[in-house]
Amino acid sequence: MRLGGGLLRARPATPVGARAAPQPMNPTPPRQFHIRGVTAEGRTFRPSDWAERLAGAMSSFRPGGSTGGIGAYIGYSPYCVPQVIDGVKCVLVNEALQGIEPMAWDFVMNFARDNGLPVVDVLPKSQ
Repeated sequence: MRLGGGLLRARPATPVGARAAPQPMNPTPPRQFHIRGVTAEGRTFRPSDWAERLAGAMSSFRPGGSTGGIGAYIGYSPYCVPQVIDGVKCVLVNEALQGIEPMAWDFVMNFARDNGLPVVDVLPKSQ
């Protein structure tokens, strides 16, 4: 039988119990950034719990979405996590947040910009 100029061929059947080959994943993982809690003038950003507040505001953005109801728990999103690096409060932001919710990504990046906080690209560890 012809369809669109080519032959229509049946795909070979997959044997019972065999699995199809996995599709290749995106070879480049999403980048990560630190928002550092030191202003361009070198002052510690206040309030002292800013990183926890920012990460808390982003806590509902999780892989698979937010799980509300009785199964919900308090915790940070893996895409926006507070950390302390070299004694400086930071927030680790994963670029995957942009694909999940662009407005949340814009909120976090605009927060850093509006408050004069540096955003530093986290380089992947070499293997």
